[in-house]
Amino acid sequence: MRIFRHYEGLPEDYRQAVIAVGNFDGVHLGHQGVIQEAGRIAAANNVPWGVMTFEPHPRMYFKPGQPSFRITPLRAKSHAVGTLDVDFMVVLRFDEDLATMAAEQFIQHVLVDNLGVYHVVCGYDFSFGKGAAGNCELLLHMGMEAGFGMTAVGAIDDSTGKPYSSTRVREYLAAGDPRSAARLLDRPFEISGRVSHGDKRGRTIGFPTANVHLEDYMEPARGVYAIRAAIDTGDEPVWLDGVANLGIRPMFETPESVLEVYIFDFAEDLYDRHLRVQLVEYLRPELMLDGLDALKSQIAKDCDQARDILK
Repeated sequence: MRIFRHYEGLPEDYRQAVIAVGNFDGVHLGHQGVIQEAGRIAAANNVPWGVMTFEPHPRMYFKPGQPSFRITPLRAKSHAVGTLDVDFMVVLRFDEDLATMAAEQFIQHVLVDNLGVYHVVCGYDFSFGKGAAGNCELLLHMGMEAGFGMTAVGAIDDSTGKPYSSTRVREYLAAGDPRSAARLLDRPFEISGRVSHGDKRGRTIGFPTANVHLEDYMEPARGVYAIRAAIDTGDEPVWLDGVANLGIRPMFETPESVLEVYIFDFAEDLYDRHLRVQLVEYLRPELMLDGLDALKSQIAKDCDQARDILK
């Protein structure tokens, strides 16, 4: 999948495409339904298939300084969208110019003049443009005038009759229920980031860890997880089993939450490499233990439990 960080001057091969438009934070099964509907229309008409999204998330632009709520920052979102076999993704920078652009101007300037869209697909509740004045009805009306098609996809429900939503994913993760979040995402929730240098205390007790900061990710429930991890090389990931602590390590008073990853039977140097970490199952909350011996014993128990789960 090719990624464009602009909408002007796209190669001709990517014009006249069917494009799914939305924020798609999480790329959950509801989002996938919208994106795959665009794929079906593209395949039926033998035209390119694309996704358009916005970065940063508009909520971060309008309400800066709040704790991050993102399920899929851009790197994670591109991984998730890429697995759907989409041809390309257009990532629009959400800044003052875009935030103050009238909905009609967005359609004419971005979708028509620059992308020359063949068809637009979005969720039924998608809004855009200054003051969120643009909606599906406006897209349909202007599409008829400008010569592009438009499809609005209704809410998609899971087996319980509840619609897939990013809010539900966040609620499950905050409650320490990554398996339920995974059912909505159709994959385990993952945190990815560059491995940073820590205090190297883990290696002194026999459990060397790779530290990954949350940065733009929402913070799931603090505690210990059974995980799978892969080095992000750009190729097909090779997932390795392990265990991780997410939190502030109450015994050592870490100033901010960090994901500390211990990969089983692994000895390579991971510093400064990009690591993808899937949270598979929540094992326990963080604990204040009585010294390093108690910590080593507890980590060994966590590893045994994680190995059993990951079998």
